Amino acid sequence: MSSLVLVARLVRADLRRHRVQGVLLLLAVAVATATLAVGVSLPGVSDSLYAQTRAATAGPDVVVLSGEPGPAVAPALASLTEDSRVAAHRGPYRIVYGELSARDGIKSPVVVHAIDERPAAVERPVVTSGEWVRPGGVVLERGFATALKVGPGDRVTIAEQTYPVVGVAVTAATSIYPWAAQIGPGGGPSDYSGLAWLTTSDARALAQARDLVVTTAVDLKLRDPATADTFRDAHHELDAFRVNFHSWRFKAQQDMVILRNSQPILVFGGWLLDLLAVTGVAALAAGRTAEQTRRAGLLKAVGATPGVIATVLLTEYLVLAVAGNVLGLVAARLAMPAIATPTASRIGDVTLTGSAVVATAVLAVVVAVLSTLRPTLHALRTATVTALGAGVRRPRHRPWLTALLPTPLLLGLRLTARRPGRAVLQACATAVTVITLIALLALQAQHNRGYGLNGSSALPNLRGEHDRQVLLAVTVLIVVLAVVNTLILTWTAAMDARLNLAIAQAVGATPGQVAAGLSVAQLLPAVSGALAGVPLGAFMNLLFSARNAVAPPAWGLFAVAAVTVAVTATLVALPARLAARRPVAPTLSAETA
Repeated sequence: MSSLVLVARLVRADLRRHRVQGVLLLLAVAVATATLAVGVSLPGVSDSLYAQTRAATAGPDVVVLSGEPGPAVAPALASLTEDSRVAAHRGPYRIVYGELSARDGIKSPVVVHAIDERPAAVERPVVTSGEWVRPGGVVLERGFATALKVGPGDRVTIAEQTYPVVGVAVTAATSIYPWAAQIGPGGGPSDYSGLAWLTTSDARALAQARDLVVTTAVDLKLRDPATADTFRDAHHELDAFRVNFHSWRFKAQQDMVILRNSQPILVFGGWLLDLLAVTGVAALAAGRTAEQTRRAGLLKAVGATPGVIATVLLTEYLVLAVAGNVLGLVAARLAMPAIATPTASRIGDVTLTGSAVVATAVLAVVVAVLSTLRPTLHALRTATVTALGAGVRRPRHRPWLTALLPTPLLLGLRLTARRPGRAVLQACATAVTVITLIALLALQAQHNRGYGLNGSSALPNLRGEHDRQVLLAVTVLIVVLAVVNTLILTWTAAMDARLNLAIAQAVGATPGQVAAGLSVAQLLPAVSGALAGVPLGAFMNLLFSARNAVAPPAWGLFAVAAVTVAVTATLVALPARLAARRPVAPTLSAETA
């Protein structure tokens, strides 16, 4: 118990002494955790929303659609209701294909489902605003209504026939907006479409008056929903009617299509943020190596065991990592509804999955351990006397370098050579930033077909817009974390090399040369990381983009690298200049004392 109390007191005291470093570690882990948690949870959340909508609306287990309008189709579909595996059904009913016009001249393809005013045993859409369908009025599917920005009280025109919008509802019998059509006329492919409901008599009158294309469908509730995929195999006789069987599993998978690009963006972005978090935390830990070594020496001198020392050194980072993990999960839970539901076609509660919680918890521990393992092992392996007198290593004297290279470049190369691991971390952070910016550039270069009539952008492509917003958010987080890491790396490099820089000033180097040397030490790995990030970013774009994707121009890739290096140079200038202005005498006096 005394050991635990000792560890707790030492960790608390250390956290109070290094509050800024603690906050940076907390935020870095929280950002990485939130991004990864959302990405890992997306498939489960999408399935959960469909399941909740299906339960609330008495959604069918199988929807059978025929693209042919012949008189024999309806009886053929009706025969399916006589199967012993069918517990209840709705239909066969008409699906009318038309064009809908809303406010501001927005036009969109629409499929109109004929439905009764009284609720059926299967497929009972839930009205979220207004009232259910009545003669002369239309009800719009909520995702479609949200895209059109209309609601109860507005008016829409379907095939030149104007109807008042009496309600907005959700259903699980169709895929989410904009895939309400499910099947095109004649059984062919369908355009992006919204869903509307009219009474059976109104739908029939609309189709006859405007000579619109009509198809037929039936909704089936099975006694065992698990047999939905095998139900189709038992009815080969319907192949002659070009019939499509859509099971509830198929619709759940179709819902995930709109998030197909968002998930890898978030998961891959989460791993990149994890790498940046490790970089920043490792830089903080490396900057405190001498301090931790002396601390370990003091603990050894008073009889502490290696286990206690290791626990003291690692617990501080583990506590911050766990706290950051909790903060990140809370942020992910708050952001999940906006990210997981780009359309309003589903209802239900949104929660993080258990796998996401476990994965992020393991991630937080790994970040803390990997970042602090090397400094901790160094402190444990250092002899007690050496640890108590631990100081800064003095560089070797190489006269030929001094004669050949200008002072700033010489100082920068010396600082880089003394801490190659830090240079690698800086290069990796820069490469991550360039890769992300190239991905954003590539996504912005794509042209997405709008959801409006004939591909009009009057109704934007929600999938493309959602992907852009998610990638932009991840890019902003990565850039912010990279900026913080750059400042941390520059300042820790200056603190670690303060004796060497003081000696350099004592023998004639000016503060401007010292500041330039610190900047060079950061720019050398930044340049190498930016150059490595260009081909890596192009490769990642080729790996994840579609076959018909538009490749960004080559000059744009190198422009991203050049801008990244220029911004890095600007960022390192301020901490380098501040470090160069430190008085020389106190530093040399403290070392000799």
